Amino acid sequence: MRSQKRLNEIRQLPCVRCGSSPSQAAHSNSSKHGKSRGRKADDCYTVPLCHSCHSQFDQFNLGTRQESEALFEQWLEKTERMLNIGYNNEVF
Repeated sequence: MRSQKRLNEIRQLPCVRCGSSPSQAAHSNSSKHGKSRGRKADDCYTVPLCHSCHSQFDQFNLGTRQESEALFEQWLEKTERMLNIGYNNEVF
């Protein structure tokens, strides 16, 4: 599934990890979300990450693959709350 609307909404949010802006729409690196060689995960599995956090996440510098997947699940839940309530500083 591709959704330019979701990607644009994600990019408007601060980084879900450190709170910095601007952020990028970071896709899940998990095959359970549709990721495979040469194919990104579905757009519904995106979170806002700043450039630095996005790079660290994609290079597995934040932990093992399993730890990264657990982090992503937490970030995805937080991102959904941010999108549903509208961003405000109380989220962090």
